[in-house]
Amino acid sequence: MKTSKVKLKHQIWLIFFFSIVIFTVMEIYFFHSFSNLTQKRAATYGNQMIEQTRRKIDTVFNDIRVSTGIAVNSKLIQEFSVEVDDYKRAFDSGPYALDLMEYMRSFNSYVNGIVINDIKGRRLHSLDSASGDIFFINPYDTFIQKYKDDPLLRERGRFTTILKDVRTGTEQFFYIAPIVENIGGVYFSQITGYCTVMVNMDKLQGLVEDTEFTQSSTLYILNNRDEVIASTNSSARGTLFREVLAMDKDSLLHGVKTTIDGEEILVQVKGLEQADGWRVVSMIPVHELTADMAPMRKVSIIVGIGIILTMLLTGSFFMNNLMRPLMGLVMDMKRVARKDMGFRIKVRFTNEVGLLARDINRMMDEMEEMARDMFATQARLYESELSQKQAEFAALQSQINPHFLYNTLNCISSIGLEYGSREIAQITYCMSKIFRYSIKKDNLVQIGEEVDCIQAYMKIISIRYENKFSMELEVEERLLSMKTPKMILQPIVENSVYHGLERMDQGGRLLLTGSTDVHGDVTFCITDTGRGMEPEELAALQAKLSTDYPERTSDGQPAQGIGLTNIHHRLRMLFGEGYGLTVESRFGQGTTVTVKIPQLPFDCNTIEEIRQTEGM
Repeated sequence: MKTSKVKLKHQIWLIFFFSIVIFTVMEIYFFHSFSNLTQKRAATYGNQMIEQTRRKIDTVFNDIRVSTGIAVNSKLIQEFSVEVDDYKRAFDSGPYALDLMEYMRSFNSYVNGIVINDIKGRRLHSLDSASGDIFFINPYDTFIQKYKDDPLLRERGRFTTILKDVRTGTEQFFYIAPIVENIGGVYFSQITGYCTVMVNMDKLQGLVEDTEFTQSSTLYILNNRDEVIASTNSSARGTLFREVLAMDKDSLLHGVKTTIDGEEILVQVKGLEQADGWRVVSMIPVHELTADMAPMRKVSIIVGIGIILTMLLTGSFFMNNLMRPLMGLVMDMKRVARKDMGFRIKVRFTNEVGLLARDINRMMDEMEEMARDMFATQARLYESELSQKQAEFAALQSQINPHFLYNTLNCISSIGLEYGSREIAQITYCMSKIFRYSIKKDNLVQIGEEVDCIQAYMKIISIRYENKFSMELEVEERLLSMKTPKMILQPIVENSVYHGLERMDQGGRLLLTGSTDVHGDVTFCITDTGRGMEPEELAALQAKLSTDYPERTSDGQPAQGIGLTNIHHRLRMLFGEGYGLTVESRFGQGTTVTVKIPQLPFDCNTIEEIRQTEGM
């Protein structure tokens, strides 16, 4: 019988029945598998704890390896190991090498001391405590010599076994790495010395003791000779290492439950990646891991019976209160499926089915509204993208105002006829400088280049108007090496001359300043004492600056030329809402245009780098 032909009510009853059967089977299976689950839980917990400890220790050993590798490959250390002149060793390479060792020791708290020995027996050391005296006793030289004679030491540094100082009773182990000369001297690619690092065993012991195990658990760090380097309880079960470690290695990795002194113990072993043959061993009493699981059996029986009775009692109630509203909802949805867009589902109940019906009705209303708004939204999106592309295109053109070119060329012609060649030469030079700058393909230029262009322009204006105007530049010197978009100041200065100062009967003054504000942004102010603007004219200009897109002409095309509005929108597209132009003007007194851009580093060369710098 196909379930698709069975009524939904009968299918739900079948679901209830099979749920009860499956739940009962699961309860029975739980009791049979509980012991296995308990052991797996204990093994998983132990594995997590020992793995965390192994990673911490491997991290410590890796830091020692990395910092030692940096030291032995340092040019200062290698020069010290091959230097034959005792004076240079004492006053030149020696102090620098010692500073590097001091920095390495202070940077890594697990390093108690560092000793550099060259092949001639000369020594340079940096020690943290009195335990460093072990470097200077005869047993140390004998102890460390066997590692120096190891041919495999050249390929990789080695962690040593324990060396006990019979005078003080302290125990230490070291990390030794060869110094292979690679600076291109006569000993190139030869071992010229050794770097020996004393590991801080107290710090390592503290790391082990901070591991969160159960109350009676013990943790050991063993070297390749099964010597105890650190332990949470150095006296417990120490003689059992060889017996325990003789077990199958694969089993020890996942945890082995064994009996030690009449107590079930979970034993796990993990090898260290950074120290060959070194291991981390954990011993956790099983009863401490499973003590909290005993009450679960009683609770599971009570919960199981309660769930079965609850399912039987609520089955009938569930069927009666769900199926009737659900069948009504199905009938209404069939009508909606016939694309009756004006129809809405009847809300018959106030329960979840009623909420679902209201949500479906609201969704259908929103879909109709979205359909109505779709064409309008697409049109606005197209208009927005088109405006942005046109603004970018206009900003990248960087053309010289035709009015400026026309007047300048007339000026060149008139002066050439009347005065001779000196003024013509100056204007020609300035013009070539401006043209050369305007056709640069760089998106960004140094502020100093923009200032040079303005100075050339001011020179032309001074000659054309016979020094009628006073024009000054006051830009902070530290800004000259910073970057700015090209041709954002010259059009503003030109606008101040032709629309402000030129209309004055007598001379006026134009001042361009550049500085940084309290927020660290670069600010340019172009101030003239010209005609100024009428309040209505100023309000219209400020309204254009506050719009999202450049002004358009009546035929829908962007306005020609690079005016204040175009420059403002160009800067806002590059840097965001907080940047661009502000204009202040009073009729008969003059106009001030303020340009605000962020500080751009001298090595920023593209628009993409600007946007990455500003987080756009």
